[in-house]
Amino acid sequence: MFVDMPLDQLRAYRPERDEPDDFGAFWTATLDAARAAAVPATFTLYDSRLSTVDVYDVTFSGFKGHPIKGWFLAPRGAEGPLPCVVEFIGYGGGRGLPLDWLSWSAAGYAHLVMDTRGQGSGWLAGDTPDPAEAGGPHTPGFMTRGILDPHTYYYRRLITDGVRAVETAREHPLVDNARLAICGTSQGGGIAVAVGGLVDGLAAVMPDVPFLSHYRRATEITDSAPYFELTTYCKTHRDHVEKVFDTLRYFDGVNFAAHATAPSLFSVALMDDVCPPSTVYAAYNHWAAEKDIRVWSYNGHEGGQNVQRVEQIAYLGELLKP
Repeated sequence: MFVDMPLDQLRAYRPERDEPDDFGAFWTATLDAARAAAVPATFTLYDSRLSTVDVYDVTFSGFKGHPIKGWFLAPRGAEGPLPCVVEFIGYGGGRGLPLDWLSWSAAGYAHLVMDTRGQGSGWLAGDTPDPAEAGGPHTPGFMTRGILDPHTYYYRRLITDGVRAVETAREHPLVDNARLAICGTSQGGGIAVAVGGLVDGLAAVMPDVPFLSHYRRATEITDSAPYFELTTYCKTHRDHVEKVFDTLRYFDGVNFAAHATAPSLFSVALMDDVCPPSTVYAAYNHWAAEKDIRVWSYNGHEGGQNVQRVEQIAYLGELLKP
């Protein structure tokens, strides 16, 4: 069933933002520290048993220089410069196998898939630990880890990893920096929104049914995980409710969207009870650059799946054509 406002109200839904005064300074200091701690990325040729794609096992420096894994795929024998897509992964998933990520290289792009620190045991396996795991009580999952301070919050690390993944892709000799886009679904879409608000010079940002946006409303209108982790924490830690939402202001897609400079193609599913449509439109309607959105009226959190990927390939093909 439809789980949120009617579509005409969603299209007009633009809630007031609550951005901290030091939002820019917080992220500038965080990213500068990550860059200062970085060492050169490694791209090691990987025997994927695939005949039409070259695959590299990637290790790059993320938050505080922590080693982050990934895959880099490109059409076999390509000399470049190639347009490139950096992709972020949905909640609980890891980088899996190269076989899981063939669409962009098949379409002629270089493709960097970022592993997700501490995740990768939900639906695709991961290979990156989280060395900075914060102490303190938290609800099972990742949404409340270190949540009483923006400096210790889990998503500070993951969003920083996302920015560093883009910077790593830009250093690869096959990649045309003028034609570098980012994408992701659910959590990956939320990371794409955040990175899109932090990184200039992107060719496009393509968040599908994005997570990590308009948190307080999300907790008020859905009982589904992962947002329900926040609800459970606040239910248990009654005296920490406002502190929780104060931290989340630094990680809200609505605030990142207001700083975006790249064109975007969003997607939203009107029967999505995991990332409710109004939380998606809250970020989309605050997106500060050119934007478009695909609406999947009768889908839940699966969204458009490969139909949306076809839309993305067509969108980038038109946007990046000579």
